[in-house]
Amino acid sequence: MPGQGKGYGADPGAQVLASAFDSHRSDFQVQGSGRVVRLLADDDDGSRHQRFIIETASGQTLLVAHNIDLAPRVAALEMGDRVEFNGEYAWNAKGGVIHWTHHDPQGRHVSGWIKHGGRSYQ
Repeated sequence: MPGQGKGYGADPGAQVLASAFDSHRSDFQVQGSGRVVRLLADDDDGSRHQRFIIETASGQTLLVAHNIDLAPRVAALEMGDRVEFNGEYAWNAKGGVIHWTHHDPQGRHVSGWIKHGGRSYQ
C-alpha cells in the first residue's frame, strides 16, 4: 500500500503519486523516480511501448509505458536500476501508469522524459 512503512526520501513526486493513488486522481503531469522491479515485454499493439514496473520511495508500484515510436528505447535497463521520469499519471488499482514520457511532435502536450544511466530519453 502506498505510503505505508516507507519514507518519501528526497522524492516529493512519491508523495504526490501516493496521494493521487489514494484519491483515484488521474491525468496530471508528475516528476519522480523509482527502482525497476520488473521488466515487461514491449506492447506492440498500436504505438509501440517499452514497459517496466518501478517502485517509488513510498512503496507504490507504477507501470511505465514509454512510447518507443516517438522516443528512443531506454537502453540497458535492468532490475534494480534507478530511473527518473516526467510523465502523465493515470490511476489504476495496481498503483497507476506513467505515460507521455516523450516529446509531443504536435506540441500540444507537455513533453515528458525518462532519465537512466546519465542519459535522457525523450
